[in-house]
Amino acid sequence: MKKCFLMASILCMSLSLHAKGGIETVIGDSTKKHVFTLSAELRTRGEYLNGALADTNQTMAAYIMARTRLSLNYKQPYLEVQITPQHADMWGGDEVNVFSLREAWAQTDYKGLFAKLGRQALCYDDERIIGLDDWSLTGAYHDCLKIGYEGHGHKVHALGAYNQTYKNALGGTIYKGGVQDYKNMQALWYHYDFKRWFSASLLFTNTGMQSADTLRDSTFYQQILGTYVKFHYPGKQDWWIDLDASFYYQMGRSERGLPINAWMFATEGKAQINRFVQARAGYFILSGDENYTVPPPGGLGLQNLTHDHSFNLLYASHHQFYGAMDFFYLETFYGGYSPGLQDAHVGGTFLWKDQCNINLTYHALATSVDVISAPSRFLGHELEFTAEYRPFKWLSISAGYTYMHGTKTMEIVKRTPNRNTLHWAYVQLVFNPNFLTARF
Repeated sequence: MKKCFLMASILCMSLSLHAKGGIETVIGDSTKKHVFTLSAELRTRGEYLNGALADTNQTMAAYIMARTRLSLNYKQPYLEVQITPQHADMWGGDEVNVFSLREAWAQTDYKGLFAKLGRQALCYDDERIIGLDDWSLTGAYHDCLKIGYEGHGHKVHALGAYNQTYKNALGGTIYKGGVQDYKNMQALWYHYDFKRWFSASLLFTNTGMQSADTLRDSTFYQQILGTYVKFHYPGKQDWWIDLDASFYYQMGRSERGLPINAWMFATEGKAQINRFVQARAGYFILSGDENYTVPPPGGLGLQNLTHDHSFNLLYASHHQFYGAMDFFYLETFYGGYSPGLQDAHVGGTFLWKDQCNINLTYHALATSVDVISAPSRFLGHELEFTAEYRPFKWLSISAGYTYMHGTKTMEIVKRTPNRNTLHWAYVQLVFNPNFLTARF
């Protein structure tokens, strides 16, 4: 009991020091080569929505979600180890497996060469293909081996993963219901920085997906090949310009065994106008399935396709690209097929020091292909407002409100007749205390 009281007292003292002066608890001196860090993240987010997300009579929902992570990191010359357990659930939830490992990896490096093995978060370029997906409760993580080289402006990473479940480890190779969507994955990424103004990346992924027919012991492989380029002009004083673009082509076979012929293109520009204001504008398009149709409510409908033209973003960070409501790619289109998506958006940000930012963004959304029986490709408008305040470096308070007004086409593809208006709001608190840094 005394030990528990002592630990609680130390923790409260540490938090008090953080609050008063932003002081980090450090043991040892900077000459020591062994470093242990203990930190945490406590995230609580309440959400409210009013509208129709799918073919359902329920139009209103409110809930609170929470995520807790405890990170243990150890570094010494040529070795780094990270372990991050997490708990993620809704308040009052009774879900199983809410405890998981976010990270559990070891990395060794020598003169730019490195190897990293274990459960790890992967993030490349603009996160449209491989990203952290940090908005979701659990985030995205991968059980894999990563080897590579970084130096002299060059970065080369090679990834390899193979997934299986206990129940099939000795009795078969069918993979369903695991922590990742894929059965196996390989990727190769190359990045080069051309001085300080321009950089470019090439990415290739090969993903093995279990057949959609759970009775078949078949693995279908799909590949993504593409590039990402970024231009940064630093300007003078308080202004700069960023321009980036990406293009990816997807091929192979889908989980349904259909040949894939899909692609995506995205471009965006950002500018710091002065010390307080940023502006941005962009456009992206994801290819869609031809002859896309949706049966009316109550109808089943059959769709016979010979090719899969919908671009599949297997492990991207969805929330930051496709509208804040995640209405089109996390809440999938009816029937498992997709008419693709276009998004033209403009926005601005007001910044005050490093403590506060206010964002306003407008999206004009449309399908990429014609929808049978729909009057047009235009899906509707989405207006997003967010604000964030950081009173301390370990505390973030944010809130947002999004309004979407859909068209008749959106009602058709989402099977939500006469319900084409959606409101969504959230309030979020994130604590990121660094409890201890020990050098020895």
